[in-house]
Amino acid sequence: MLSEIGHMIRKEITLEWREKFAFNGVLLYLVSTVFVCYLSFARLIDVPTWNSLFWIIMLFAAINAVLKSFLQERDGRLLYYYTLLRPQSIINAKIVYNAVLMAALGMAGLLVFVSFMGNPVQNMPLFMLNMLLGVAGFSSVLSMVSAIASKARNNFTLMAVLSFPLVLPLLLVLIRVSAAAIGGAGLMEEIPNLFVIVLLTGITLVLSNILFPYIWKE
Repeated sequence: MLSEIGHMIRKEITLEWREKFAFNGVLLYLVSTVFVCYLSFARLIDVPTWNSLFWIIMLFAAINAVLKSFLQERDGRLLYYYTLLRPQSIINAKIVYNAVLMAALGMAGLLVFVSFMGNPVQNMPLFMLNMLLGVAGFSSVLSMVSAIASKARNNFTLMAVLSFPLVLPLLLVLIRVSAAAIGGAGLMEEIPNLFVIVLLTGITLVLSNILFPYIWKE
């Protein structure tokens, strides 16, 4: 299975390197959204608003980046995958690739956000660790939702409806840890919350591996 996952990840990276659709599109979204926020708030925002705004932007960037994980795949290509790979290999490869893509976009987005909106974060290592765990969680949830939505005709609407209640608990914990990092809290103080993030991501991964084979058969 690991070799199948590796081949799928290399395929995704090769396609993205050739087309640069997802990365460039979401990066443009991040820069333009942050710039509009900068013009609207003119740096006159408090710390809770800064924190919430950052995660709202990251959430919608993740949805835009992961949205086409399965929606862009043609039926012929999916049938080809069906004959070669196990369904668990496909969903795990999609999740890992989307997590790597979102980690790169998250780092770029944080740099842009800090450049325009200022940097109130006192414990940046904790903030970045929380962000990386967060984008991994977003990837696992949204990749599975994208697989479900790809089987429906109104897939864009369905993905938005399905993703919100699944992402909301994760988003609330991420905002809580980020607020602690902004306030200068130490890593050990936030271990329980970080464990919750890892646990939510792990549950989503397990459910994805259980449910995706049934979706794949359709």
